[in-house]
Amino acid sequence: MKYYDSIIIGSGINSLVAATILGKTGKKVLVLESRNEIGGLSSRLKFDNGYLCNMIYDNIKWIDPRVLKELNLENNGLKIIKPDLVRIALGENGKHIFFNRDPLKTANSIEKFSKKDAAKWNDFVIYINKITQFLEKLYTINPPELPNLNFSDILSLKSMINPLLKQGSQGLVNLLRVAPMMMNELMDEWFENEFLRSAISIAGIHHLSFGPYAAGTGYNLLHQHLYSNNVFHNSLFIKGGPIEIANTLKNIAKSYGVEIRTNSEVKSIEVEKKYCNGVIINNGDLIKAEKIISGIDPNNTFINLVGRSNLEPNFLNQIQNIKYRGSTARIHFVINNVPDIKGISTDQMGTNFSICSTLESLERASDSVKYGKISENPYVEFNIPSALDSNFSKSNKHVLSATVQYAPYHLRNKKWDDNSNNQLEKNVIKVIEQIIPNFSSLIESSIILSPLDIEKEFHLYEGNLNHGEMTLDQFMFMRPTVSSSQYTTPIKNLFICGPGTHPGGGLHGSNGYNAAKTILKQW
Repeated sequence: MKYYDSIIIGSGINSLVAATILGKTGKKVLVLESRNEIGGLSSRLKFDNGYLCNMIYDNIKWIDPRVLKELNLENNGLKIIKPDLVRIALGENGKHIFFNRDPLKTANSIEKFSKKDAAKWNDFVIYINKITQFLEKLYTINPPELPNLNFSDILSLKSMINPLLKQGSQGLVNLLRVAPMMMNELMDEWFENEFLRSAISIAGIHHLSFGPYAAGTGYNLLHQHLYSNNVFHNSLFIKGGPIEIANTLKNIAKSYGVEIRTNSEVKSIEVEKKYCNGVIINNGDLIKAEKIISGIDPNNTFINLVGRSNLEPNFLNQIQNIKYRGSTARIHFVINNVPDIKGISTDQMGTNFSICSTLESLERASDSVKYGKISENPYVEFNIPSALDSNFSKSNKHVLSATVQYAPYHLRNKKWDDNSNNQLEKNVIKVIEQIIPNFSSLIESSIILSPLDIEKEFHLYEGNLNHGEMTLDQFMFMRPTVSSSQYTTPIKNLFICGPGTHPGGGLHGSNGYNAAKTILKQW
């Protein structure tokens, strides 16, 4: 029987980061992926006679600088594109807000709507950036063991707070105020123009199931802006799509001897007397390892693979109480031409577009989650990957990829089926045609990924892209639970490294990096 130092379940970005870090130290590592390709949520999809699209993520907010540096990603072929124009908030009659890498250019765009707001813009960006600088430090450390803090944990907390205190006591106040805030509260303190307020607030609801009037959306806005260097709505594109992050990590991992197997679904984690030493895969083979690391969501890890009978009642209760509530969908449209958007030139098409007019409209869209129905007027953002990368175009045709909120996993009195998908697509087209009146005539075909489809494709519980809601009771050191927040679990030698752990969702790799470093300390 072949034996490994560690087995990693799943091949998403965090799993591959962890595998590469461990492999670099000489550990014998095996990565097991249930799908026929690696990458998890960074994956691409070929459909309708070969058209390419990014299944879930078209771009990324940030990559952990430690991952970039220690694994030397850019020198190993990863090409990161930093567009000057990071987002366009689409308004009526060709009146849009252009968010630029240069905050002064953004302020000039805002000035058309409010001179008062334009004058405040640079101060707002600096304010957000100062708060995220603390989070950057916070995201690099192993969470303290709550609620049982020992002396070393207290010292680590001091090391966390010191960088913030260098900014003065006001810096601490700002963090504690903004993180639990609702978007409308934050906007009330800064801006008057409603269109601008909504265009900013979409950062606070990104991939969440609730709207801008929910507590904690302030924290999600901060989470999206780490390492942004004063760029609001910061956006990084990857040449070839985010899958190239996974491909680059794969190549580096293999150079360190890491073995990666696709079409190898883990059916169970073998546990005996609260100790795990291997996994059973879909062909019935038992593969043993000293340490097992799961990059999949907590529900699938503990309920489906470990099994309820192997969990202490208190921990089982914690796992069962994690809130998921996936409500983000994706629709990819094959279109026969680049759409004509009033007020947008051809050279401005290679960016992210969002359609939102008011905070109230965003909140009304989120109400659909409460009532278990598909939003009639959803929040929609989209981009056209071929505008930046010709590999995504074919025969002068293009794919427009739309991210949709809110399409709740749990529908009342019905299930996700063809009728539900058709309704979702109809509602999304209606929203897009507010800006692109002839959009329907451009569509040749489409593919829909509802939260149910996302669950089935990626084995992702309730289709939640963050492996659990980013709520106030499920963020930072409380992910996924208070008793498993240090990438360790009550099962000896079982560790976790996915987005369900600190610091949360995205393709940044921080979770996998932190987990690997934690595991190495215990070897």
